[in-house]
Parts: sequence; C-alpha cells; structure tokens
Amino acid sequence: MKIQERTFLKETQIGGENPFFLIAGPCVIESRDMISRVCETVKKVTEELGIVYVFKSSFDKANRSSGESLRGPGLEAGLRDLEYIKNHFDVPILTDVHEVNQVSSVAEIADILQIPAFLCRQTDLLSECARTERWVNVKKGQFLAPSDCKSIIEKIRSCGSERFLITERGTSFGYHDLVFDPRSIEILHSHNIPVIMDGTHSTQRIGGGKESGGNRDLVPLLTRTAVAAGVEGVFMELHPDPSQAWSDAASQYYLDKAPELIRKLYDLDRFIKTHPIL
Repeated sequence: MKIQERTFLKETQIGGENPFFLIAGPCVIESRDMISRVCETVKKVTEELGIVYVFKSSFDKANRSSGESLRGPGLEAGLRDLEYIKNHFDVPILTDVHEVNQVSSVAEIADILQIPAFLCRQTDLLSECARTERWVNVKKGQFLAPSDCKSIIEKIRSCGSERFLITERGTSFGYHDLVFDPRSIEILHSHNIPVIMDGTHSTQRIGGGKESGGNRDLVPLLTRTAVAAGVEGVFMELHPDPSQAWSDAASQYYLDKAPELIRKLYDLDRFIKTHPIL
C-alpha cells in the first residue's frame, strides 16, 4: 500500500512512488571529527543517488542499560556540534529529545525532533514537539502494536501538526529479543502514516547486562525487507569502528560498508515502487 504524497524536507516529496530518504549517523556524538567523517561519507552517496539525507546523532543517551555508560557531550555542547554539521555539510539534522524542557532549544537546530521508543506515549513531550512545527519522528515502542500508533498521531494532530513520522524498530519477543514484523509497515500505511525502518536498533538484544547486545550483520537483511515493503525512510546508525562505539556497539553498522548497502537499497526501492504489479 502506498501512502499519500506529502512535502518533506528540502521541498522533496515522500510517499507514493518517491524514493526513500535516509537518516544516518553515529548513535551518540563522540567527537566533531568523527561525526564529520560519517556525514561526509554518507552525503557523498546520497548526493550521487539524489535522495534526501538527514544526519542523526544524539547529544545525550539518557536510556542506558548501565548508569556507568557514556552518554555523550550533553545538550549545549552537542547542539553546537550538530549546528556545525548542519551548516558545514548543508544537511538536515535529527536528534533525540527526552524532556519537555529540551524541546525549544533543540528545535532551534534540529529539523526533526525524535522521541525515543520508551517515551513514545508521553503526551506532554509529543505535544511540545508538535507545537514547534518541526517534523516529529516517533520511535514505535517495542511494547506497541502498529495499530496503537494511531493515538500517537492523534496527539500530534491535536496540536495542529501534520509533520509526523513513525519509526519501526521491532517488537519485544520474550524478554530480550526484538522481532521485525513487515506487516507493521502495511498497517501503518493503512492509516496514511509515513514509515521509517530502523535497520540497526531492530538487530538489538535489549538488556541482559551492562549493555545491549545485537547482530549488525542482519542490518542488510532487515533493511532490504523493509524497502521491499515500501517504506518512506531508512534509518541506520553508522560508525567507523562499531565495536568501539560508546553506545550500541553491537548493532551499529560499518561506515565503510554503508555506501554499497545504500546503493543496493536504492535500486530495490526504485524497482518495487515503480512496478505496481508487485
């Protein structure tokens, strides 16, 4: 099922037969040099393909398995780094907000405000983000069925905004495993909701120790499946050396392998969306 076209960032169109857009970057800001390296690599391939690239990184990872885990540079320093990336590379920015009092500051820099999965039902946070008139990307909680996202969208619409996205990142199965169900995309599309597939967090194994586990080698499989189902956006966390990443070391994908994967996903997307018989 294809959703109605709508104008997105940089006056491009999403929905219908339009190509997917890409959200990509390291999980958390580790240094300006590192995030610049990631952005430069990804922008090169997205410009080649002619698709919108949104840079993603977090200034603070508030939801960590351990209180001892590295969280990032914090709000003020993190926003300075994100503003540098936005201006230097001329790319839109997405970053997480965890509290209502962060929203106005983040909205001055970010083009998309992201609400983490465990906060996806927080009415005050959803409403505050919607009122900024920025796009709001809500990570679907691992505990939600896709049809439950209708109430999330209703909260955003109640504030006068139609700038919303839902990111599928798998559903809890038992205590630690996540399962990506492609039916979720069709169900969300039936409510005319643009869908992003988070190809890296969907490979996680949540909890079970001081840090989450995962299997990044499944990222190509999961993203191909989602693109074949017709998503509007693809989300990937990328790192030059994933095993040394401050956060999500088991699930972030290899930066040097990302361009080839993005090209393959683009070719699949163009085939699927331009062959109505499928």
